[in-house]
Amino acid sequence: MLDHFENNYATYTIVEGILNIRYHIGVFINLSAAVEIVKDRLVLQQGQSYPALCDMRGVREVNKSARDYFAMEGSVLLKAVAFVVEPPVSDAISKFYLFANKPPIPTKAFYTIENAENFLIDYC
Repeated sequence: MLDHFENNYATYTIVEGILNIRYHIGVFINLSAAVEIVKDRLVLQQGQSYPALCDMRGVREVNKSARDYFAMEGSVLLKAVAFVVEPPVSDAISKFYLFANKPPIPTKAFYTIENAENFLIDYC
């Protein structure tokens, strides 16, 4: 069973029942990137559902088609999502995503990994 994976956009690991996705610094995510990110995540998950901690502090932009894809297809096999963000860029991206896309699973943004993990504990 895989416990980690890396592509051009992020590094994925599963630690203590939580899927961790750490986006690389300076990443721009368009629809084709979003499709690859979700595809690779699903390969790592091997049919198992997990809560996900997405460290998106390195993300510089997520375009509308990518946001729409993440909100629906990107929620497959996820119990909940906690974004780790920092002002101004990733914080603004997450706020806009949560407001405009209304993901179908519990999703919140946090400034610390610890707070994000605490939110996800209930979904393990």
